[in-house]
Amino acid sequence: MKLKSLILGSVAAAGLSTAGFAADLGVLTSLDVCDDLGLSGLTISSDTNCLQITGGVEYEFNFGNYAGADVDVAAMYTTAGVVAYSLKGVDTPDTVGGISNDWDSKVVSWLKFVGTASSDFGPARTVIKLKNEHKTVTTNGGAPTADTYDVVIDEGYVQVGDATVLSAGKKGSIFNKGDDAPFNFTGLFAASKEDTGVVGSDEYIKYFPATGGHVIQVETNLGNGLAAKVGLEKLEAAGTVVGVLDYAGDSITAHISGAVGGILDGVSDAGDTYAIHAGMTGTFDQFKLRAALAAGGSTFTTDQSSYINGLISAEGSFDMFKIAASAEVLSLTDAAGNRTTGYGFGGSVGATVTDGVTFNLGGRYFGQDINGSGAGYQVAAQIVADVTETIKATAEVGVYGRTERTIATTAAAYSDVYGKAELAWAPGGGFTSSLGATVQQNGAYKVTFKAAKSFE
Repeated sequence: MKLKSLILGSVAAAGLSTAGFAADLGVLTSLDVCDDLGLSGLTISSDTNCLQITGGVEYEFNFGNYAGADVDVAAMYTTAGVVAYSLKGVDTPDTVGGISNDWDSKVVSWLKFVGTASSDFGPARTVIKLKNEHKTVTTNGGAPTADTYDVVIDEGYVQVGDATVLSAGKKGSIFNKGDDAPFNFTGLFAASKEDTGVVGSDEYIKYFPATGGHVIQVETNLGNGLAAKVGLEKLEAAGTVVGVLDYAGDSITAHISGAVGGILDGVSDAGDTYAIHAGMTGTFDQFKLRAALAAGGSTFTTDQSSYINGLISAEGSFDMFKIAASAEVLSLTDAAGNRTTGYGFGGSVGATVTDGVTFNLGGRYFGQDINGSGAGYQVAAQIVADVTETIKATAEVGVYGRTERTIATTAAAYSDVYGKAELAWAPGGGFTSSLGATVQQNGAYKVTFKAAKSFE
């Protein structure tokens, strides 16, 4: 029987139930087992198992003229002028056949079921997460292109344990990439490309081992805030071994993660890669300090490619003011062993003007060690105001810019002034929604609507 038919049949059966079945339904939804296991939320229990059900839907719609090629506000170039690492800043307008309208629509929905029972080794769990993503993209009024995913099993694994937990099946990675986001409100250029942190993703650096997927993982609590994790991941492919050491204290959180890919095939090839990620955050009264470092590359004998990316960030809160400063370094080595290095920094000052109104002023910069490669910058001012208890308004104006590039193909200095505004609404019940718009000096613009609701 197809999963869709099974779900629809179950819903129909529940809807047709009459008062005569109320007693039986009461048994099915008994919370005795769930209470004994310390589980709450939307649950169904039998004599031995508690089933927790969670889910959610996220929707996003964009309209405007924004599908042109992004401008390289800053980039890492080789000595020959080849782009080794591109840092995007702004959209550019685009028109084909006199039509400039671009829009996209995206729906993400998911359901997660966690069945838990007690065992001699701690709670025993079965986890199944169903996910669907449907997105259409239309450029210059043309025919929409659709990315449609049928309902897939995004996660499906078994797990047992309490202080020590064993997991096996299809699951996310234990590799920890946290404690690495800069505190200043504009962030840093290289960090913003890596999900506000240091490099550690194969989206931008291909020399990162494949993680997650089919896994066997063991996690154990060593006490005093220390935890250790080890796993074999991506076992449906060439395999990756992952190890993590985490610490969480009263004022400090820290970790170090390592991964080595291509461990199963016994062949030295381009899939043999490694990655290390470490981060630390310390909170001391009104001060915060954060440091992070990522490194990785290829272990294939004919490929010398590698990267090192680090950042440091600090924040201080003084009555109505908040000051933050951050710096980053990114160094890349290509397959032939040629290295190029870039540097960035940023800072911001925030002030609580009145109760519920905050003003931020900040900027960021990125350049590299090759003369004539050009440098990128952004300066922005932002105000955030609580209009009501459920509505928050944000407005921002700023400029992205780039100095002249003279190596290889010459590129003139560039700047683009932008403005954006957003109204965010959170009326409660887990529902959130927002309506925002961005307008740029170069003619690009985008209007965005979002809505989401999850349950547990």
